[in-house]
Amino acid sequence: MQSLADTKLTIYGEQFTSRMLIGSALYPSPEVMQAAIKTSGAEIVTVSLRRQQTLQAGDDFWSLIKEMGLRVLPNTAGCHSVKEAVTLAQMCREVFATDWIKLELIGDEYNLQPDPIALLEATEILLKDGFKVLPYCTDDLVLCQRLDALGCEVLMPWGAPIGTGKGLLNPYNLQTIRTRLPHQTLIVDAGLGLPSHACQALELGYDAVLLNSAVAGAGCPITMAKAFAASTVAGRLSYLAKAMPQKEVASPSTPTLGMPFWHAN
Repeated sequence: MQSLADTKLTIYGEQFTSRMLIGSALYPSPEVMQAAIKTSGAEIVTVSLRRQQTLQAGDDFWSLIKEMGLRVLPNTAGCHSVKEAVTLAQMCREVFATDWIKLELIGDEYNLQPDPIALLEATEILLKDGFKVLPYCTDDLVLCQRLDALGCEVLMPWGAPIGTGKGLLNPYNLQTIRTRLPHQTLIVDAGLGLPSHACQALELGYDAVLLNSAVAGAGCPITMAKAFAASTVAGRLSYLAKAMPQKEVASPSTPTLGMPFWHAN
């Protein structure tokens, strides 16, 4: 039987019950945002100083976030240079009174792919400045190994480009990262569109998923948030249970030994 510790998500020494992190942007209204986040059961919510919609801007938006009593994870969404990302991270630390930062540093506008070279440089600077960095990166093993070597305790490779909803485009790459970095807290961030995508990520052994568009952009964000919450639980339990081995040949689930034989007269 699994111990209670197996059900906890650990991020920089802090433990959480939910294995879903959720974003706060793109919802049709602040009320729907708040209801969807509560329904999701998420204990960590991402926020951006740059990309909140007008209807979510200002003191009213921050009040809604604070009312939920969740762990705030600021991000550097929209940054394209090391200097820009570091400056915004420092601003976030002042505004949100936290040394946690989701480091997002985009290198290409077409698919919003993170810039691996700049990401490594910014990560090193922020870690030395006392930040607890959660870098958003591609599913590149060597990049993840370099980020791990710098001292990151959490890595967040993408499943697919941001907002595409395509799910896990390269499960092999993600599985390889999991296998090669068994000690790391790994979170699939970006590209998820369906609860089944989140379930698959957890079944691969990933510790959690981070999503926004899949919930905020759904026809009913509140119901979708509930579906994703259930899928992360199912995926984690499936991983802990250890799936049956796949076979090339069919085998009966009911044994034939001892079955009666009927003889015609």
